[in-house]
Amino acid sequence: MERDLGFSRIALTGAFSVGLLTSALVGLPVGRWIDRHGPRGVMTIGSCAAVALMLAWSRIDSLPALYIVWALMGLAMATTLYEPAFAAIVGWFSHHRDRALLTLTLVAGLASTIFVPIETALLARMDWRTTLVTLAVFLAMTTIPIHAFVLRPPPRPAMTGGATASAEARSHSVGEALQTVVFWVLTVAFVTSNFAVNAVTIHVIPYLIGHGYPLATAAMTIGWMGAMQLVGRLLFGPIASRFGHRPMTAAIFVVQAVGLGLLASVARMPSLVPIIVLMGAANGMATLARASIVAEIFGRRNYGAISGAMALGANGARAVGPVGASLLLAAFGAYEIVFWLLAATVFTAGIAVVFAREPATG
Repeated sequence: MERDLGFSRIALTGAFSVGLLTSALVGLPVGRWIDRHGPRGVMTIGSCAAVALMLAWSRIDSLPALYIVWALMGLAMATTLYEPAFAAIVGWFSHHRDRALLTLTLVAGLASTIFVPIETALLARMDWRTTLVTLAVFLAMTTIPIHAFVLRPPPRPAMTGGATASAEARSHSVGEALQTVVFWVLTVAFVTSNFAVNAVTIHVIPYLIGHGYPLATAAMTIGWMGAMQLVGRLLFGPIASRFGHRPMTAAIFVVQAVGLGLLASVARMPSLVPIIVLMGAANGMATLARASIVAEIFGRRNYGAISGAMALGANGARAVGPVGASLLLAAFGAYEIVFWLLAATVFTAGIAVVFAREPATG
């Protein structure tokens, strides 16, 4: 697209950031809709919209058109990706929820592993416009039928036994959740965590190269962190079942902080392996932690809306993380200071999760 259209890389990636911000902003109303009407309708509409927008993307010739397409793509993302899928699973599973969430995130975690090589192969044989059309056709064939014909409304509480019905009665509304300290502590914690993770993802390669590591090693560090995310997700369920979701969530932030501290000290580290293991595993667990802890603390009935409200900040941090880290680097002049600052912030968030008061269950 850079070569064909003459847009700068910053301008092109800015469109993706607009999509992420739009997705974060509409997460709450999408969650409310799923709580009231189930996931089938909104996820089917989102899949159809994503296909149409990919076809529109393949025809754009101007930068304003690209930004309009990606602003609308943010709506499609909010109705098809992790947040609505988590809401669908939480609505369905009162037991074995962690296992269901694990299955989803393990499969979704392979997205880039599968599709980046496919996209690369397509681009080697056709132009970017035809590649987008090909991907849009594949997207239509896979997601629309599944969402339209396989998704069903979650079972009613009375159908799942007295224990679940009692749990439903203890569920909190969005307004009640917003009045609790633990909601805001968790929101801030996931905001700082997502900001740090995305900052590291974008900036770790130039940082490591600046410390004398070859480009290939720096790039492989990102790849191995991604692989460790899968390992972390496999370990999340057993550990959370043993120690509880809230202590587990707090521990994830602390481990992320330790990994950031080691990254800041890379000049004195004999190996990158501890950084890869700690940050990769913790990053993978964080996705499951945000999905599960909302249901554990606030109940299932309004999960979609509460999770959407929390995702407003957490997903917004994904969009501003790379740019924000660049601004911090410009302000402090050294990556080490930026990583130490992020480590201290994430560590403080983890400690706050331990002590934040949960809402009364009535």
